[in-house]
Amino acid sequence: MGRVKISPFFMEVIKKVVGSDSEEIFNKSLLLQYLAIKTSSVESDSKSRANFGNLYAIYVLVEDYQNKEFDKNGKYANYKGAEFSTIFKRQRQLPYGEKLQNHALNNRCNDEFRKFFQKSREVPIKRDLASKRYWINENLLFVEVHSKKYNLAKTVIEIINQYSVLRTTKFNTFFENCIELKNNYDKDKIIELVKSQLLPNIDARIFEIVSFCVLREYYALKNLNLYKTGRTNANDGGIDFVMRPIGRFFQVTEVLDFKKYFLDIDKINRFPITFVIKSTKKVNELKRIILERAKDEYDNKTLKKYEEAIEEIISIPILIERLEKVIENNKTRELLDSLILYYKVEFNIR
Repeated sequence: MGRVKISPFFMEVIKKVVGSDSEEIFNKSLLLQYLAIKTSSVESDSKSRANFGNLYAIYVLVEDYQNKEFDKNGKYANYKGAEFSTIFKRQRQLPYGEKLQNHALNNRCNDEFRKFFQKSREVPIKRDLASKRYWINENLLFVEVHSKKYNLAKTVIEIINQYSVLRTTKFNTFFENCIELKNNYDKDKIIELVKSQLLPNIDARIFEIVSFCVLREYYALKNLNLYKTGRTNANDGGIDFVMRPIGRFFQVTEVLDFKKYFLDIDKINRFPITFVIKSTKKVNELKRIILERAKDEYDNKTLKKYEEAIEEIISIPILIERLEKVIENNKTRELLDSLILYYKVEFNIR
């Protein structure tokens, strides 16, 4: 694995908790390096999703570890483990965790950790399938530097808490801007705000909400109804948007890995699907990249079937074109109302 990118807030938190040995501790701790990877983009408008699933799986187990004072009494080896129902419920109580599934606790977090640290025999989460009990891997919580042994439980909790705060600030700023423009209507500023969220480096969750609202208002001009069918961080394998009365499926993505596209196609039995891609590349170029990378794994006949299942690709330039149509038809106010409504739905705001 190459050098880990570290967000500025990250080392500040470590130094605050452990003091002057922060850099040495980070270099020795695979768990901290993993958290650095998962939080690296928070201050530069993430190209990826917020990663709350795997982070919160670690968080609830370390929190359980701390609440029972195992970081002080040293008796964790005798602990019967945290009950699945308890930590799963706690995970969903955390910011933006209300729709998280059990995947991170059961395998996703450990699988990803192994991907980054292939030479390590350790993984963050231990579990017993029969009893449905879970433990944080205490071996990953301890680091020894200059003959001093550090327990990183408090550091882990502080890092994930701070990451959540930074994410919340980004989301709330966008929402507050929408509310301000509703109270003080300014068409030009609404257009500017929406266009500012249709960029490759915008957080994926906000991008999905904005792209949906633009397409919803655009298709409404054609007497077509677009419905959002899931939450952006649910990881439930569902389709993102569905159109009626024409049965069209839409999936939002930001990667050009053909396996992701073909998996989406397969899960609806190769029914035609439209991909909304967070990229400024031309549609022909996007399609070429997707299919070119698949040639080594599929024969031409199979590849052709996948190609035919891609009904349409909607890139950022096309989204902007469709935004312009919405504006031309004086639907800017309706667009703003949609943004507010679906932001509230996404984040359970009443």
